[in-house]
Amino acid sequence: MQKEATYCRNVNENPCNMCMPMGGILPFKGVEKSMVIIHGSQGCSTYMRRHIAEHFNEPIDVASSSLNEKGTIYGGESSLKKSFDNVIKVYNPGLIGVLTTCLAETIGEDIERITSEYIKERGLGDLPVVTVSTPGYGGTHTEGYFLALRRIIVRLARRTEKHSKINVIIPNLSPADIREIKRILRLMKVECTLCPDFSDTLDRPFARPYTKVPEGGTKLADIAGMPGAAATIQMGLTVEDSISPGRYLEAGFGVPLYDVPIPMGIENTDLFLNLLQQLTGNPLPECLEQERGRLLDCMIDSHKYNFQGRSVIFGEPENVYAITRTCMENGLFPVVVATGGKSNKLAELLKIELSEHHGEVHILNEADFSQIREKSREVAANIAIGHSDGRYLTEREGIPLVRHGFPIHDRVGGQRLLSVGYVGTTMFLDRVTNTLLENKYNNYRSLMYQEFYQNNGDANIYFKE
Repeated sequence: MQKEATYCRNVNENPCNMCMPMGGILPFKGVEKSMVIIHGSQGCSTYMRRHIAEHFNEPIDVASSSLNEKGTIYGGESSLKKSFDNVIKVYNPGLIGVLTTCLAETIGEDIERITSEYIKERGLGDLPVVTVSTPGYGGTHTEGYFLALRRIIVRLARRTEKHSKINVIIPNLSPADIREIKRILRLMKVECTLCPDFSDTLDRPFARPYTKVPEGGTKLADIAGMPGAAATIQMGLTVEDSISPGRYLEAGFGVPLYDVPIPMGIENTDLFLNLLQQLTGNPLPECLEQERGRLLDCMIDSHKYNFQGRSVIFGEPENVYAITRTCMENGLFPVVVATGGKSNKLAELLKIELSEHHGEVHILNEADFSQIREKSREVAANIAIGHSDGRYLTEREGIPLVRHGFPIHDRVGGQRLLSVGYVGTTMFLDRVTNTLLENKYNNYRSLMYQEFYQNNGDANIYFKE
């Protein structure tokens, strides 16, 4: 197999990722009665609220310390303490997360000290506050997500007696995907703590009266009990150990860690279900066997179309890995695989997966969309899979985009896209195959003209004015 791994440095033009505090907000939204304060300028929190709200189509409350010119010079301690006062008064949260921005980190704000002093001054010893250092220049939103999740667990976890529950730690999936994982766990009769769980908080039913803090999320008491679990299943093969929640529970409390891919595709979903059977001793329910059979039938139906696909896959590393494996199961082989992160783990994993692929696959690390577009054009890709920022591949290169992941801003329903498990994979494959078919039929006559007549020099014979 001919392969090429390209590592792109000093990226600053339309990157294939967002900033750390953006990703850090999401785990807090999956913890019950939590609220987030962004320690930085008002513009940062406004941008993040809007970005997340447009994807989930939900009101997103994120507080700000509103650092201004004076605070930048003399320090933002008083601004952060005022924001604590306001958040407690308006929201009465059960947990507060404090995330930093580039500005707060650049001027050297010690949010741990400020927070500790505030809690002591106000006599709020029972209120859990989680501080997370997330400068925008410190990493991607994916790294911010896992770092914030690890910090939540570090703050709340307590040494406890062993119990039979299993910890299930998930990456940034859609609320629909989280609900499907929960359904599978119920069918398998698995007692678990799923963290974080924003399946209801970021996709809640319409109801009156409106509540500022939505119901749902992983319970604080369940997070506190995670160190006593029988095992941790973490969907985080590409996550660095330094920000891995599962590694923390393993190293600090001896909870066995099973790192698995997102259960998407036949092989990955089989792996997840086989692990659940191994850990619990429970059999696979008949309904899941039927769903697997329907997925196989879907693969049979679509394989004759998918083999023509030359795919560009981009987004968060964990999602990219799962999509790549799913596409390869169905003959839709990747030609460009890209992510905005710095970790080499994705490339190392894909080298194994692509070892039998006869063709050149370009793996772009720390990529931006100018590089993705250039490489996609060079290798004649004909389908792209990833979030809405890839729309430029369609607008400028004519490559149709299957929207998947975060963020999706130019379509509605990103929070309802189901792609995991046997059922979700079936729906995902239908979306991909139908996109290929639509592109084929929309361009059928021009492709036929080019292939059969223009290339043979016979265009004037068959296409006369």
